[in-house]
Formats: sequence, C-alpha cells, structure tokens
Amino acid sequence: METTATHFIEAHGARIPALGLGTWELSGHVCSRAVEQGLRLGYRHIDTAQIYANERDVGEGIRNSHIRRDQIFVTTKVWTTHFAPNDLIRSAKESLVKLRLSEIDLLLLHWPNSHVPLAETLGAMARARELGLTRHIGVSNFTVALLAEAVAACPAPLVCNQVEYHPFLDQQKVFAACRSHGMALVAYSPIARGNAKKSEVLTRIGAAHGKSPAQVCLRWLIQQNVAAIPRSSRLERLAQNIDIFDFNLSETEMQEIFALGSPTGRLTTTATAPAWD
Repeated sequence: METTATHFIEAHGARIPALGLGTWELSGHVCSRAVEQGLRLGYRHIDTAQIYANERDVGEGIRNSHIRRDQIFVTTKVWTTHFAPNDLIRSAKESLVKLRLSEIDLLLLHWPNSHVPLAETLGAMARARELGLTRHIGVSNFTVALLAEAVAACPAPLVCNQVEYHPFLDQQKVFAACRSHGMALVAYSPIARGNAKKSEVLTRIGAAHGKSPAQVCLRWLIQQNVAAIPRSSRLERLAQNIDIFDFNLSETEMQEIFALGSPTGRLTTTATAPAWD
C-alpha cells in the first residue's frame, strides 16, 4: 500500500514527501514531541521557518525520533529581513546551527520582499545551494507574476512555491504557473485551520469513505499532486492526517470539492503581501 514514505512530488531533482508536518505556532517541548511522534508515525517531511523561532525544537524532535537523517526532508524558510545576500547566507548558517543539521533539504524565501532586488536575493539562494547549506531552493507566497520573475532571475532551479491552499481558496492560477515552470506546489493551511469540519460537502464525502473532512481535504490535495503540510501537536490528529493513502476520491467528488473554492477564501495575508492572483 502506498504511504507518505513512498508518495513523492518530484520537481527539478527534489523528491518532496507528499504529506509533511507543519510546525507554525508550535514551540518548546510541544514542538519537539510533535516532530518526534510524527516521524515515528511515518511522516518524512518536516516544515519550519526562521520566524517560527522553533528550529532548535524541530531539530531536537528529529534527533529524538532516531529516524535516519537521509530519510527525512527538512524545509526551513528565510525571513524577509534577511534577504540581502550576506544576511541570507548568514541566516541560513544560523538555521543549520539551530537545527543541528549539516544541510537543509529545501530552503525557501518565506514572503516576497520588494525592498531588496529579487535577483540579488535569489543569487544568494543559489549561492547557499552551491555552498552546500541546502540541497534545493524555492519560494513561498509568490504570485504568478513573481514566480515568472523569480524563475527568470534565479541561476539555479526553484523547486517549489509554498502557498495557502485548501478547498475554500481557488489557487488554480498559481498552481498552473508552478506546473509551467516545472515546480511543485506545497500547500500550507491545507485543512483551512479546522474549517473543513464545518463543510457539509466535505463531511458527506468523508462519511462515504469512513474518513473525516480533514482527511478528505488532504486526499484532495494529494490527488492533485500537491504536497500538504498540516500542523498538529495531538498524537491522534497526527495519526489521522497521515491515514489518507487507503482511499481515492472519485472525479465527481474531486469536482464537488473544487466547487467550494473562491478567491476570497484566503486565511493568511500580511500588510506587505503581494497583490494576490
């Protein structure tokens, strides 16, 4: 049977486990324990960020799991105040020290930052890759236009764009742009921060498969060849979120879920966010 350890999204040489564990808002022992338990349950993709201030805790969870490092795909993200080239390299090295890793699997720009020329920042990302600080590089929260600019400006392949994506937010324009550039799409907030359980459509489809609305959301993403990084610190929820490889949604069910999406379903934005597609 297919599992998260055998289902990958491939892009420009990267093999990203399709289901990962997000760690936003997790810290301390709660964070390290969630990472440790997640890895023992079968998760092989862990997502963190400099701004989460939990890279040390994530690293501790990885070590406590006793899962071989080469089996774990670790993503972290550079915060916008570190986009000047020298700052970016320094901050990436600091992330490695906090994680206690010799390299990151995927280093992302966390948000666009119009105050630093994108070409300079991406040049530094490519340099981080050359230096062996990270195996792969990518971006997060980039629009169609910014993706085109980034791909044109970056001397190394960008493997993914990590964006908010769930049944209530139509992201087909960004997803199509990712595909056109050979990039993966990684979905954060894939269960819409718990709003999935409020949906009659997701509840009904889930009941037909003996699954929860959250599991339906995750399966819907996986069947689009999208990677998803749900966050949870509860063992039973961690186990439920990974238990999505033993059923398939029909084409009719997929389309019903697509119909829930709208451009106004976004849950995450900032004062400096780009003009969303």
